[in-house]
Amino acid sequence: MDITPIIDKLGTGLFIGGQWRKAEGGKTLEVRNPATGEVITTVADGSAADANEAITVAGDTQAEWAATSPRERSEILRRTFELLNDRADDIAAVMTAEMGKPFAESKGEVTYGAEFFRWFSEEAVRIGGDYSQSPDGKNRMLISREPVGPCILITPWNFPLAMGARKIGPAIAAGCTMVFKPAKLTPLTSLMLVDVLVEAGLPAGVLNLVTSESARRVVTPWMESGIARKVTFTGSTEVGVGLLKQAADTVMKTSMELGGNAPFVVFADADIDKAVDGAVLAKMRNGGEACTAANRMFVHSSLAEEFSTRLAERIGAMKVGNGLDDGTEMGPLVDQDALDKVAGLVDEAVAKGAKVLTGGHRIDGDGFFFTPTVMTDIPDDAEIRTTEIFGPVAPIVTFDTDEEGIALANETEFGLVGYLFSENIERALRLADRMEVGMVGLNTGLVSNPAAPFGGVKMSGLGREGGRVGIDEYLEVKYVALPRG
Repeated sequence: MDITPIIDKLGTGLFIGGQWRKAEGGKTLEVRNPATGEVITTVADGSAADANEAITVAGDTQAEWAATSPRERSEILRRTFELLNDRADDIAAVMTAEMGKPFAESKGEVTYGAEFFRWFSEEAVRIGGDYSQSPDGKNRMLISREPVGPCILITPWNFPLAMGARKIGPAIAAGCTMVFKPAKLTPLTSLMLVDVLVEAGLPAGVLNLVTSESARRVVTPWMESGIARKVTFTGSTEVGVGLLKQAADTVMKTSMELGGNAPFVVFADADIDKAVDGAVLAKMRNGGEACTAANRMFVHSSLAEEFSTRLAERIGAMKVGNGLDDGTEMGPLVDQDALDKVAGLVDEAVAKGAKVLTGGHRIDGDGFFFTPTVMTDIPDDAEIRTTEIFGPVAPIVTFDTDEEGIALANETEFGLVGYLFSENIERALRLADRMEVGMVGLNTGLVSNPAAPFGGVKMSGLGREGGRVGIDEYLEVKYVALPRG
């Protein structure tokens, strides 16, 4: 699939105040295809001065944008949903080229991301308030919800369309202006999303995008500006903690979707067919490069041998290759650092006695490929037991009792999502209640849904995206006391 005609029509500069323009000094950064190592194109490499201009525009535009009607904002979001679906093939091809996932998965992400715009188009016209009488009868109490103000949006490379949509959608619905910093590895999908929003009628200055080699160079001026009133970030816990510290200086509203270390627990009464299907989906979606990926697999000892064998057969048969090639089921990792990390975790576990049932090694040639891998007999002190792998490796550990299974699941500082398989609904719900996570996949390997709240507990973050509560992250509550005459 040749994406050159698509790239040739794409704006690759900064988008500030409704205009595409070059970065200060004309600086650019390269975007590479992780399947081949080849340069796809270059995009603007924004500076601190560019960032300051973007946040100033967002601040200057806020009052006018907040005054638009909910229906107008709703219609822009609805048109964005429709345009994304119309252009799904082109966007998916570019996403695959810059990120690596198979084309079919990229197209699925476009569909998923577009749904956030449809969902929040419906929420935009349902921002409610309250009216009541004070208990002493002396006042009328008027409660309204208003946009929080200019927002900083920072997104990761692994789901470049969906993560932008999950933040931009509710911000538009609430009436907030934005400055947007996409990941340096995958900026092209975000540029295409901006194109779609402009065509859908988003006014100049509402969304301002700055691409940059250095996130700190751009984000720090935004955080220190005094203009931004909210920051939303998806990425590592380490970076998220730093942003929370910076946000404290201006008492900025925050929502953070941070690291994951998801347990996948198969109890003794599980349906093994469902469990294997769920494991393939939860582990191999996006090649394991997902915060929701099943990271630690705990299987009851009575099912462990059959489960491990069947999972290895399924995963070992996956076709690995360039995501733009027909039939590819898993693409490359995103870059050399990601490949080195995954290979290092596997090698260390094997050196300590882990057994590889399938895969377990790099793939020679161009690109950053690693074989889909299933491992058993994982030693307690292996780093893969505690580290978020972010790759196509499924380490399996056995347990004997429900108590042990839940204890293993909760034995982490993270708490984004957990997966639980059991055919006894009362037992399953009881165990799900005890999982220290923000989301539970019960007999399923897929939890993400635009209509549901997405987010975690503990070191996995603060706040929720999506669902009815998703728009609340972009609103403030105002109370007006009106004396009764």
